[in-house]
Amino acid sequence: MGRLEEAQEIQKRDPARAEAMYKEMISKPPGMNDAELREYELVLVALGGIYRDARRTGELAELIKASRSIMSSFAKAKTAKIVRQLIDLFTTIPDTLDIQISVTKSCIEWAIQERRSFLRQNLETRLVGLYLQKHSYTEALSLINSLLKELKRLDDKMVLVEVQLLESRAYHALRNIPKSRASLTSARTSANAVYCPPLMQAGLDMQSGILHAEDKDYNTAFSYFIEALDGYSAQDETKKAIAALKYMLLSKIMLNLTDDVHQIMTGKLAIKYAGRDIEAMKAVARAHSNRSLAEFEKALETFKEELRSDPFIRSHFTALYDTLLEQNLVRVIEPFSRVEIEHVAKLVGLGTPHVEAKLSQMILDKVFSGVLDQGSGCLIVFDEVGRDKSYDAALETIKKLSDVVEVLYTNQASMLD
Repeated sequence: MGRLEEAQEIQKRDPARAEAMYKEMISKPPGMNDAELREYELVLVALGGIYRDARRTGELAELIKASRSIMSSFAKAKTAKIVRQLIDLFTTIPDTLDIQISVTKSCIEWAIQERRSFLRQNLETRLVGLYLQKHSYTEALSLINSLLKELKRLDDKMVLVEVQLLESRAYHALRNIPKSRASLTSARTSANAVYCPPLMQAGLDMQSGILHAEDKDYNTAFSYFIEALDGYSAQDETKKAIAALKYMLLSKIMLNLTDDVHQIMTGKLAIKYAGRDIEAMKAVARAHSNRSLAEFEKALETFKEELRSDPFIRSHFTALYDTLLEQNLVRVIEPFSRVEIEHVAKLVGLGTPHVEAKLSQMILDKVFSGVLDQGSGCLIVFDEVGRDKSYDAALETIKKLSDVVEVLYTNQASMLD
């Protein structure tokens, strides 16, 4: 048994002793033959794994920094692979976003000094993703712009697709939907020119579904989310697969297709990813089906983390809640011509200020005709008045007169010429 295999065996029962053995092995620079380089790589990753499991982020960051001096003599592709592997170890440790950004920036500076352009581009792309996680969209877009110029000049389609997809996500987070859509179109165009890995294709499908949902085209969005789910599931990306499944259910809830929600819930993939995330969507679907604000609010409170941590789901459920509230308020005030706002609030089970603000908004949006009498705390509902056709006739006459004047003006101008 070699030293590496012995250390791996000891690691299961005595991580501290295995750590000492790994440190001893990496203290000696490896030879240049493939077997020694491979062993050195495995030792580095194994030692990083010990730091990751113990959540010793400082030691992991120091390991990455220390190993760079030795990796300067490695082939560029091998170095890029090892650096990515070591940085990837941070992803499973919670609350390490800031240190990931710091380590990635440090590695970028090293890659610039070593003139390793491929590694630098790869790390800068990773840094953009970290900026998006931190909601630092200005920094992300600034880095994206410089990367896109370089990648288009080099015609590196594979990395270009990834950066354009990240750009689309950044603009979507900033609610600039037209630019987000343009970036996604560019990413899809670039992807058509090269082989697109399944994981990247799933990311493109996911973003397409999100943007179609923003346009309220939930049927098309659902189709894209199915493709994304299949892609993530095939690649064992559990977290992303669950997100795609939640978005599928969201699409059906927004379309008010309760039977389809139940069908998806009992499907093979839903059973595979069963858990609190799926239960949260099930609770919202039930509340929407029952038109119950109380159930809706209970679901949002019970599954706060699952429903509020995702900005996409949060924004659509906010719209769904508003729609549900409007429907409940319209149903409650329908029998009345004058009713106390406090009474309406009791009937829908919400606070009076909240209901008063919503009724005011509904009047301004012309959901119904009425006025709020704040002096007496009452809502006065007016009878719906039919549209006066004389207004339409007058507008049509004015339009025709305007057309005639325009023709006369044009004829007069031509005569003067």
